[in-house]
Amino acid sequence: MGFSVSHEPVSGYQTYNGPPAGPVGPAGPPQPERRVRNEGTGRKVALAICTVADIAAGFLGLWILLFLLEANQGNGFVEFVHDMADWLGGWAQDIFTMDTEGLRVILNYGLPAVIYLGLGHGIAARLNRA
Repeated sequence: MGFSVSHEPVSGYQTYNGPPAGPVGPAGPPQPERRVRNEGTGRKVALAICTVADIAAGFLGLWILLFLLEANQGNGFVEFVHDMADWLGGWAQDIFTMDTEGLRVILNYGLPAVIYLGLGHGIAARLNRA
């Protein structure tokens, strides 16, 4: 019982003649020309947006921490962080008016921090997918 193998091509199929002719570089044989979007620019913009959102949320979170730890409000650094947090979260001030001052600060500065992070990283993710 033996099998015989025919070396003739099956009708309707082309035979393989090896790789395409032409110069072969480190990336392999030349590829057909296609339009490529500059992906580096989109990624850089997305990274910049993430960075700005992270810095904004960082200032807001740092002010919450300094407030809860009762940092010296007369210190220059603490004043700077408070001024930045007021500027970044000014639109959300007094949304929550609790009697407990610590909880009020957490909510009024925490909400903008969460929104900045959500929007910044959401926009960046959308840019990276495009």
